[in-house]
Amino acid sequence: MATAFKTTDAENAPKETQVHRAPHDWDVSRAEIYAEDRWQPIFKEMRAQAPINKIVDSDFGDYWNITTAKPIQHIEALPDLFSSEEGGITLVGKEAQAIPEEEQVRMPMFIAMDRPKHTEQRRVVAPAFTPSEMVRMTENIRSRTSEILDNLPVGKTFDWVDEVSIELTTQMLAILFDFPWEDRRKLTFWSDWAGDVEKFRTKEGRDERLMHMYEMGTYFQKLWNERLEAPEAPDLLSRMIHSDMRDMDQMTFMGNLILLIVGGNDTTRNSMSAYAYGLSQFPDERAKLEGNPDLIPNTVQEILRWQTPLAHMQRTAMETTELFGHTIEKGDRMALWYLSANRDESIFEDPDRLMVDRENARRHLAFGYGIHRCVGARLAELQIRILLEEMAARRLRVNVQSEPERVAACFVHGYRSLQVELSHY
Repeated sequence: MATAFKTTDAENAPKETQVHRAPHDWDVSRAEIYAEDRWQPIFKEMRAQAPINKIVDSDFGDYWNITTAKPIQHIEALPDLFSSEEGGITLVGKEAQAIPEEEQVRMPMFIAMDRPKHTEQRRVVAPAFTPSEMVRMTENIRSRTSEILDNLPVGKTFDWVDEVSIELTTQMLAILFDFPWEDRRKLTFWSDWAGDVEKFRTKEGRDERLMHMYEMGTYFQKLWNERLEAPEAPDLLSRMIHSDMRDMDQMTFMGNLILLIVGGNDTTRNSMSAYAYGLSQFPDERAKLEGNPDLIPNTVQEILRWQTPLAHMQRTAMETTELFGHTIEKGDRMALWYLSANRDESIFEDPDRLMVDRENARRHLAFGYGIHRCVGARLAELQIRILLEEMAARRLRVNVQSEPERVAACFVHGYRSLQVELSHY
């Protein structure tokens, strides 16, 4: 179990909190700064001037910005004091927009639960991601990756996001759920709708999102009913059926589906796209990797750090407390900006640079920290590693043809499309 970090008297000394009313540059809940890829200097300024600060009257309500690694890890190490359940895990939490009670639809998921419920439900799905399961799935992942790469055109422009990143992760999700292969792109569609917190801004967006989530729930309920009396199998639905989760209500079922689909899709998909885009931005690092495939495992960690596929998680203070000299009131919401912590200059030298041989790349927080660390982290790392290994085996290089279209959101940090050409080196 994670424990809180010891803090010095200087760190605990009272500090004057910078409070800024939106609109303000430090209101980093704004989707456009990610769509336009201009978030880096904003967070850098906060880390230098006020790593812990407060925003009031944003589109998502009042919240604290937590922008460096040490306080984020401190908060994550105290899950009973800083709740995932009380206010939700994104800035679009339960109280963020004062959505009328009759319009609020809650879909509980174990990542947004506190102990003991979190522990009980996580324990059900965790065996799907053990080291032995990774060994069992490796050959399958390598075979599917090889098939996709062998069918890509060389010297012809195509969308890497659609033909590689989405296809590989969607196939993996279909295998994890034993989902009908011909319908696997439904998983991508549902993941995009589930993870898009911007849809909560309008009633129309909330209604359309809910419609698609009910479609997802209906489809999975049919699969559930078909497997209810079948023997236990390795897929995630079967693991739920043959556990205490068998009796969960419909909304909890849908919530956990959203968690597993978004978690299984976005981290891996956007890191695979970051591999293609990021190395093209640093050709000397790409050359270093091409000349030494032994750097692939470390490069996987560095890509995860550099991209950070989920920009933040939210926690809510259960009691009034001191946080590195700042008074956090009971009920205050804190945005833990993993995106910024992974560029923390006190930990990572030249953090905006992607360095394939970075010695401490593994210290990233892209998967979170503590009891809520991503349950599927090993699988994401395995899929990305195999992609890099199979690209190296074919001596294939990705050449980016134009700037990507990026996701416009403060939660999922990723790519909608990326036009590339392949060449051999």
